[in-house]
Amino acid sequence: MTDQSIETACCIAGGGPAGIMLGFLLARAGVKVTVLEKHADFFRDFRGDTIHPSTLELMHELGLLDDFLKVRHDEVRELTAQIGDARVKVADFTHLPTRCKFIALMPQWDFLDFLSAQGKRFPTFDLRMQAEATDLIEEGGRIVGVRAKTADGLLDIRADLVVGCDGRHSTVRERAGLAADDLGAPIDVLWFRMTRRETDTPETFGHIEAGRMMIMLNRRDYWQCAYVIPKGGIDAVKREGLEAFRKHVLAMSPFLDDRIHELDDWDKIKLLTVAVDRLRKWHRPGLLCIGDAAHAMSPVGGVGVNLAVQDAVAAANILALPLKERRVTAELLAAVEARRSFPMRVIQRIQVFIHNRVLKRVLTREGRIAPPWPLKLLGWFPVLRRLPAYVIGIGVRREHIRTPVAAPR
Repeated sequence: MTDQSIETACCIAGGGPAGIMLGFLLARAGVKVTVLEKHADFFRDFRGDTIHPSTLELMHELGLLDDFLKVRHDEVRELTAQIGDARVKVADFTHLPTRCKFIALMPQWDFLDFLSAQGKRFPTFDLRMQAEATDLIEEGGRIVGVRAKTADGLLDIRADLVVGCDGRHSTVRERAGLAADDLGAPIDVLWFRMTRRETDTPETFGHIEAGRMMIMLNRRDYWQCAYVIPKGGIDAVKREGLEAFRKHVLAMSPFLDDRIHELDDWDKIKLLTVAVDRLRKWHRPGLLCIGDAAHAMSPVGGVGVNLAVQDAVAAANILALPLKERRVTAELLAAVEARRSFPMRVIQRIQVFIHNRVLKRVLTREGRIAPPWPLKLLGWFPVLRRLPAYVIGIGVRREHIRTPVAAPR
């Protein structure tokens, strides 16, 4: 194993939605960019599956929508929740002012494979798998690169700009000493798979009962199940035993009775710790954080992927030309934060409200449960479903592709 050193205009740590989209857009604009992804592939169960209308609109602006929709996916035009015995339609996406009036349910690894394939069309796109950012290179108070561990040894990447896109447990933000505020989350999620039968309902749905909540994502041949528990409640769940947990799952989805035996080991049930936090400042000289590295989102609304993509689009719009001209300044990095901070704060405020006013109360309640009055209004007046559809599907501040196109390979 030998140590190596390379130079690039922008080094992106993390191959999630923010990192791959930013890398693709910068390379498309002719910027030399290196993206580091610590795993050998993008396959991860915990990755979000929802590609919202706002992101599908960006695919259209890039001229990629037709090809993108050829990737296997399902389309959700309404969101439905079962609360006790009542089934409530929560959001209707069919009236959105977008070309795609639906959420595309697509495994995130397929989304990232698609974006990285588009990036590889451009000669300045350098995606390095099994390359983990472990430290920052700093000179005179400025971040000038990344130190990475790769399959071939240690690698130093010198860069005019380092962008941290390495998630809520970001090494980049920790090494940069960027302080974060934890907004708290009263829930965690138990994540597991169940076989899906052809006779099962095709829709992705959520089911809420007093003391329990579960979401089931349709991944064609299996259900990806998210069972919500109180924060730190995993030890209590395990003390009750696996048989008790299976009974709780069946109470939410009785149709799983013929396959509940598949949950025969705690190793098949993974704990996803939910966090909602945000950096007080997203940047330092030579460094910027975006996506979950800047603001960890709750799974409520499934908006994390799409906020990360919008962060990447805004960063590319502001920074592509300065990166080509090697004139990235602190003011430009602050402009990215200013552009994306407001929509992030609005969505986090909504998520925290739902955590505290809905989820926390549900998980501590006993007896029968009925839809709260705001959800009853959505049932009585269908036009009101357009508002949550807009907030979920488009967001607070839309981004559009403003970067130029360089010649592909």
